[in-house]
Amino acid sequence: MELVLAFGIMVALLGGISVGYLLSKRGSKQAEVAQDQTLEADSLIAKAQQSAQDILKKAHEEAKDIKLSAEREAEKVVKLAQEEADRLRATLKEETEKLRQELDRKRREVEEYLSERKQEIQRLEQALQQKEANLERRFQALERREEELYRREKEIRELERQIDQAQRDIQIRLKELEEKEREIESLRQREVLELQRIASMTLEEARSELMKRVEESAKAEAIRLMKRIEESAKERAEFEAKKIITTAVQRLSSEIAINYTTTTVELPSNEFKGRIIGREGRNIRTFELLTGVDLIIDDTPDVVTISSFDPMRRELAKEALQRLIEDGRIHPARIEEVVAEVKKEFDENIRKMGEETCVELGLYDINPGLYYYIGKLYYRTSYSQNVLLHSKEVAYIAGLMAEELGLDARMARRAGLLHDIGKAVSHELGGSHTDIGIELCKRYGEPDPVLNAIKAHHDEEPVRYPEVALVCAADALSAARPGARRESLEAYLKRLEKLEEIVKSFKGVQNAYAVQAGREVRVIVNPEELSDEEAYMLSKNIARKIEEEMQFPGQIKVVVIRETRHVEYAK
Repeated sequence: MELVLAFGIMVALLGGISVGYLLSKRGSKQAEVAQDQTLEADSLIAKAQQSAQDILKKAHEEAKDIKLSAEREAEKVVKLAQEEADRLRATLKEETEKLRQELDRKRREVEEYLSERKQEIQRLEQALQQKEANLERRFQALERREEELYRREKEIRELERQIDQAQRDIQIRLKELEEKEREIESLRQREVLELQRIASMTLEEARSELMKRVEESAKAEAIRLMKRIEESAKERAEFEAKKIITTAVQRLSSEIAINYTTTTVELPSNEFKGRIIGREGRNIRTFELLTGVDLIIDDTPDVVTISSFDPMRRELAKEALQRLIEDGRIHPARIEEVVAEVKKEFDENIRKMGEETCVELGLYDINPGLYYYIGKLYYRTSYSQNVLLHSKEVAYIAGLMAEELGLDARMARRAGLLHDIGKAVSHELGGSHTDIGIELCKRYGEPDPVLNAIKAHHDEEPVRYPEVALVCAADALSAARPGARRESLEAYLKRLEKLEEIVKSFKGVQNAYAVQAGREVRVIVNPEELSDEEAYMLSKNIARKIEEEMQFPGQIKVVVIRETRHVEYAK
């Protein structure tokens, strides 16, 4: 811009000089004119110079303005460049942070994957160690069984040797007895003759009297001998049975298996009671209609009670109500939706429960079609005892006793688990649960011992397999366990009255007392009417009659007490 101004000034100066030069060329004639023109030129030059100075000044000012504007524009450009650089730097930092977070996430995923693999390896190692320990225990058990068999074989050989020696002794004794019998016969004939002479009785009369006394003596002796033999055998049998049963029961840790007809659901706060009831009771009516239960909402704080005799309905209603409470949206449409979801999941949960039960008992070859019915037993009760827990308890006890006796433990567990399978659907189909159980097990190809256990545990057919006998014993043990089953007061009193009535019907009984909730009866007899031997036979007859006329779990102990007291006072 300054160059342009300078160029303009130079042009103006050159123009002025040119004008002056032309004027000087015109001659003297025009001197005055020239002088005037010179003055005019000088004036023009002065004006041109002044104009040039003004233009230069203006150019300087414009240049200064342009410079300031350029500086401002440069500052703006620098500022924009700085902002762009900051933005790029922030973007780069954000991208770097994202990459770092992604890297950390990938690293955590890798660490979690490695941790899961490590835990899985540890679980596999633990399972392997467990299997090795199980194999070691089984090997030790086999060694103990082998040692036991060797010991028993040795005892049997010793018993055979003792039996041979006893047979030889018996032969010698028989010969001695034959000689003594001949002597006794000779003495008896002489005694008969002497008795006839002394008693003035005929031979037939003496024989009749003698036979009567011998019969009475032999009868008493036979009773005493039978009592000793029976007590000895009973003691031995009871010892072995108690040993096996105690070992089995001690190895089983069962839970109390009692269900009631109500279930409680805890609420986060008391305000949920109003939401459950709904406007004009619409919510509670919809819920009860869809689930088939009764909701009891009383003054109990933060608690709602679900009442129903059907455990499946109670459980379904409980699950649905808990989901509604967690969700917080309680209205008829939502209630229908939640109840439908719970019903859809319920059957699958029942089937899964049955499968887990079979896996828990080691019964991997049961037909999967039975899983649903096995799981359904959890929602059935018998005398308030949960049928699935009862069946598992029977399976465990029968299996443990079968192992102790060297029988098929798996078959015993299988029969124990399925002996009450008919109760899963007996309330729906009607009829005996044993018949329904037989049909179910036949449909799914269960073996004959299982079918025999279903019938035999209710004495509907004889026991054909030793494992079935163990199932019947385990069933009685599980049902008779204290607290397993409840009984109404009226039925309890009638059972005790029936028990005492049976005992009092026998001759010679003064009184009878049922004690220990009917598991023992104590009989007081008249010592003048019954002897000790007759009291012993009375206890057996009472026990037999109780077995024939009463239904009871477990066993009833009969105690006959015969006591004679003679009192005299010294004065």
